[in-house]
Amino acid sequence: MSRAAPPAAEPTPQRYASAPRRYFAATRPAFLSVTLAGCLIGLAAAHADGVALDGLRAAVTVLFALLAHAGANVLNDFHDAVTGADAANSERIYPFTGGSRFIQNGVLTLRETAAFGYALFALVIPAGLWLAFGAGAGLIAIGLAGLVLGWAYSAPPLKLASRGLGEFAVAACWLLVVVGADFVQRGAFAWTPVAAGVSFALLVANLLYINQFPDRAADAAAGKRTLVVRLGADTAKWGYFGIALVAYGWLVLQIGRNNLPQACAAAALTLVLSFHAARQLREHAGEPAELAPAIRLTIAATNLHGLVLAATLAFGSHG
Repeated sequence: MSRAAPPAAEPTPQRYASAPRRYFAATRPAFLSVTLAGCLIGLAAAHADGVALDGLRAAVTVLFALLAHAGANVLNDFHDAVTGADAANSERIYPFTGGSRFIQNGVLTLRETAAFGYALFALVIPAGLWLAFGAGAGLIAIGLAGLVLGWAYSAPPLKLASRGLGEFAVAACWLLVVVGADFVQRGAFAWTPVAAGVSFALLVANLLYINQFPDRAADAAAGKRTLVVRLGADTAKWGYFGIALVAYGWLVLQIGRNNLPQACAAAALTLVLSFHAARQLREHAGEPAELAPAIRLTIAATNLHGLVLAATLAFGSHG
């Protein structure tokens, strides 16, 4: 039986005939920007507390955090293909939801995808050990927790996303990115990266959350009981606003307690984007085809929030 032609925007074997280009694109590089932003927040947190940054260690931290995120993306594609969730997703909004489509459209096989994902994870380990040699054993705990969460998000037996715990796992992962980037420089745990990282991590979780609305029917059919599937669209649409409210409330609280420079309040301006996305989601929660603008707003809010937070941490001062 011949494979149906994919929509024009989706990947095809012909478009990715070159192996390096194919594997690079399979990591979904456009979505790795949130990890770059998280690393920048962590580095800026260390700098804000007077730590002299080591450029080489900073570069290695960013590179291998991106590799870890890429590995998690690839493994998520693999496991969603195994369950059939992505193949059954006729309401996907490419490239935001429904996976990379590399397996479904015959660009990579299941075996190639799994091998690539685990290879990316394996590459992170020696770099993490090298960084830990200089920063301290605490970094091993941070890195191990991040890798386990990245794997357990979609892989059995934990399958956190299928248990409605995907948002918690994602928020924890991106908080670990911030804390880990800070730890590499500081060599110790501190409150500043947590104070700065929670609002950003929650906005990353909200990006995952809104992406689950177009995927809801396919996820339910495949037995992937995400939080949106469990709550149903009419109830779940209020969750996005709630997560955003907690994120921005946390940021304001930390500034008010002088745990972050006053300048960091500029990052709260992205609430305009988040709340506009929340309104669109409330209006179109049951209409997947109408959610692309809200998803774009969420991506913009998350990345801009992280970049502004990093910049104001780096150049602001505690009042």
